[in-house]
Amino acid sequence: MWIPPPGSLLLLTLTSTLVQPVSSQCPIYTGYAYHKHLPLSTGKWQLASMRPIPPCRTFKSREVEETIERLRNVIVDPDLFRLFENTWPSTLDTTVAWTGVANKSVIVELDPVMNKTVTWDASHKFQLTPEDVKKLEDEEEEELSFVITGDIEAMWLRDSANQLQAYTSVLRASKEKGSLASLFRGAINLQARYILGDPFCNAFQAPIESKIPRKSSANSDTISPSYDYMAVFSCQWELDSVASFLQLSADYARMTGDVAFFGKHAWAAAVRKVLDITQSMTVGSYDAAGTWMHTPYTYCAPYGGTPINDCNGSPHRAIGLVRSFHRPSDDSCIYQYLIPSNMMYAVALNASAPIMAAVQPHASNLTAWMTAMSSSITTAIAAHAVVRDPTHGPIFAYEIDGYGSAILMDDPNVPSLLSAPYLNFTSPSNPVYANTRRKILSRDNPYFTWGPVIEGVGSMHTLPGRAWPMANIMAILTSSDDVEIARHLRWLVQSTDGYGLMHESVHSQTEGVWSRQWFSWANGLFGQAILDLERRKPWILRMGFQ
Repeated sequence: MWIPPPGSLLLLTLTSTLVQPVSSQCPIYTGYAYHKHLPLSTGKWQLASMRPIPPCRTFKSREVEETIERLRNVIVDPDLFRLFENTWPSTLDTTVAWTGVANKSVIVELDPVMNKTVTWDASHKFQLTPEDVKKLEDEEEEELSFVITGDIEAMWLRDSANQLQAYTSVLRASKEKGSLASLFRGAINLQARYILGDPFCNAFQAPIESKIPRKSSANSDTISPSYDYMAVFSCQWELDSVASFLQLSADYARMTGDVAFFGKHAWAAAVRKVLDITQSMTVGSYDAAGTWMHTPYTYCAPYGGTPINDCNGSPHRAIGLVRSFHRPSDDSCIYQYLIPSNMMYAVALNASAPIMAAVQPHASNLTAWMTAMSSSITTAIAAHAVVRDPTHGPIFAYEIDGYGSAILMDDPNVPSLLSAPYLNFTSPSNPVYANTRRKILSRDNPYFTWGPVIEGVGSMHTLPGRAWPMANIMAILTSSDDVEIARHLRWLVQSTDGYGLMHESVHSQTEGVWSRQWFSWANGLFGQAILDLERRKPWILRMGFQ
């Protein structure tokens, strides 16, 4: 065998395939979305037509296009239909930055100390055994999908999972490249890779196979453990990020029945890593002897808040919940037992446990670990996260510390307390949830905002007085009240400033003041709400919103 000289690298390519997206002649959608395009809808609000022309759409799905055409004859109001037509396909139209397959290259180098060759994977992160190399040669192509958040060219675990969730209603089993099923598989595979590489991080740069330029994300933040600045875009520990990976997996398995896929690549290893880090983040701040316990992840940053106590945050008592340093808005938690994220994680563990049971029925205890952790989190929420509000009675707290301190509010980003039934954690009729929902959607919520343009739930992520349409959409998805649903639909139709797209936030008092001209995650969620109404309350789609 030829041995490379010391310090040199030999790249051996087993197979490599790339699939490139749309033509380079297409305008960048970030700029395209700042202009209102004709034809306008024929209703009072005259909403622009904001879909890119077909050759410039980043992913094409026959099932999605057929559904849009079908809804053309279901939704009576022209402005409501234009809003659906623009928003539901937004992720496919604008954010699938690259699809392809994993590079099966390996790196061989000489270890000068041991005087023998060492084999690494293509990222130079994981050392491979001869058995690993043989498996790499024999395994099926590993599909990859890089789905960006929209106006930021990075893939958030949470956002990309939620963006794709918009299409579960039309997801079907398929082995074909270019199918929705292939897009889902690629996202799951890439998320697994990201988790195995930098498990506490939440947003990532393009995979090396894409040849999309990457740059260092190093900044003034002080974060441990260290992470790969050239692979990671943002390293904020958000429990809902890994919960979203599990939920995306469960969505794919439920709609396609393709459980075998999960045994082919790194999914089980990624789930084990998720279990390891989340178990480690159940630690309390003091051990039995009174010694201060550092969390496995620590974070200090000038932006987004600086957790106190040597970057660990405020003291927490171990109560069976998982600590999260950041909310799904990417803002720092005040108390790290973030209840909506724990709700989501408990549900996602249970939903994905049958996959693990099918993939590794005899060789591991991972399935039992998943179900046990789900049960302990659910029990802890019931025991510690229900507090009494003087007006609304027993409600779920947003954040707690295990010592009796609690934050009573909600944030629009999912997972939220408002979204608990949507997450399948509880039912809308649960008295504690009903009380919580009533507070969230009232002026008793410190982040509720109202005015002539829109009323709803705001976020500390944006300035006060700005409602996030995502919360209005979630109010629709969790309501059985026709009047309430119609009211929120009207707020949404009238508050886009003529763009016909969901903004991140909208100023409740001043028309035309908003943040982010299009928010792909919220766009897809609105499409889900419309399709949900078609199933539950089709008569509402025959109403006018002029």
